[in-house]
Amino acid sequence: MIEEAEKRGDLRPGMTVVEYTGGSTGSSLAFVCAVKGYRFRVVSSDAFAKEKLETMRAFGAELTIVPSKGGMVDPDLVPRMMQRAKEIAESEPSYFTNQINNTDAAKGYEAIGRELIEQVGGPINAFCASVGTAHMLMGVAHVIRHLTPSPRIVALEPASTPIISKGISGTHHVEGIGIGFVPPLLDKAYYDEARGIDEAESREMAWRLAREEGIFAGTSSGMNVLGACLLARELGPGHTVVTVAVDTGLKYLDGDLYGKANA
Repeated sequence: MIEEAEKRGDLRPGMTVVEYTGGSTGSSLAFVCAVKGYRFRVVSSDAFAKEKLETMRAFGAELTIVPSKGGMVDPDLVPRMMQRAKEIAESEPSYFTNQINNTDAAKGYEAIGRELIEQVGGPINAFCASVGTAHMLMGVAHVIRHLTPSPRIVALEPASTPIISKGISGTHHVEGIGIGFVPPLLDKAYYDEARGIDEAESREMAWRLAREEGIFAGTSSGMNVLGACLLARELGPGHTVVTVAVDTGLKYLDGDLYGKANA
């Protein structure tokens, strides 16, 4: 998002970068802005891991916190964050990355599609991934959709807020996904179905990944792997289902996933 904006001249030295985020994109932007010398103003919420907020601050980001309702992501939270970020961006010379509407970001994820093809080294029968902005799902789909045979591509979301699959909004606490509305960049031409996955079972899968496979990741990665296992069970032996572990569990040591109360 930063380098494409620089190429177009939309982002120039002396400007401020502004974004709303649950913390993962924000941590990456804070890192890039620190390297490139941009001021970074970020809007987040107490619904997201403290580790993510502190990571952004460590890189020099200036945080504005939008209070959540009981620490949960509800349909109102992300729009409120977006509105506050828009107001900040309009207050000074800024580049508003606006990730949910930013088509530059998906380009960066196409590399994951190429990596999956290389790693699998054979037919990919299905790919699934949980959806926040939809950048990762769309980036991968743009690459693998054209394989022969064409893989079945499945968008995953928390079962408690099946806005994509059923048009129903709810609350959840799976960071980075389930933003409360259908993301504008989720293109129906590049996925076959959307399905809800149970949040509690996804958390259990995250623990299993750490203890049985040495893969230390967050709840959305647990959701990805659980969804892949369910797809594999449906397709049966001889089929290959792929997904992605998207984050490190180090960001969730103080929260309700790996915190002491859940040990």
